[in-house]
Amino acid sequence: MVNLTAPYVSGFLAFREVPFLVDAIQRLQKKDPSLMPQVLLVDGNGVLHHRGFGVACHIGIITDLPCIGVAKKLLQVDGLKNNDLHKEKIQHLKMGGDTFPLMGDSGTILGMALKSHSKSSKPLYVSVGHKVSLEAAVRLIQTCCRYRIPEPIRQADIRSREYIRRTVELANSQEAGQERRREGLKEKHSPTLSPTRGLEESAGEERPPENPSPGHPS
Repeated sequence: MVNLTAPYVSGFLAFREVPFLVDAIQRLQKKDPSLMPQVLLVDGNGVLHHRGFGVACHIGIITDLPCIGVAKKLLQVDGLKNNDLHKEKIQHLKMGGDTFPLMGDSGTILGMALKSHSKSSKPLYVSVGHKVSLEAAVRLIQTCCRYRIPEPIRQADIRSREYIRRTVELANSQEAGQERRREGLKEKHSPTLSPTRGLEESAGEERPPENPSPGHPS
């Protein structure tokens, strides 16, 4: 769990998130080098970016690990638009593994639109991050997809949300427990009125003496 301090600015996601991701990778390297990944899949873009250097490039360069950008939505750069022509191309993706190139106005292929699952109606947008070709990136992403989203990214999303849910529930439970303890202390220190005495006083009666004198009518 980390506290993000940098604001979200479109196109500058790396400056908000990469330091924490790099820290996680470095801690893994020290703790168990055998678990270091051979390639990183990043929920974001690589060279498919306003400056040709998205979050997948940024983290790949810093860690020197092969890195692939996998975005759920098209980043509209270099003339790429989510217009009718683009939507028509998506309709021609029939089977899982079908692709079409994302070529900008500059003539550069910035990535691939990939139908990652036969039942998926929306493609993924795959782009190179670091130390991997676009063709290899597309093949690897397709291999990792049981559903639309590649399993490593999907599992990270599921597990992080579950962690947050448990953390929030624990915090709420602790807060409720503290509130109950505070209420208990208030009741403990508050003056109380005897129910019997209260009823007698409300009726204008007095309790008879507990040990009446001999000969005194009780």
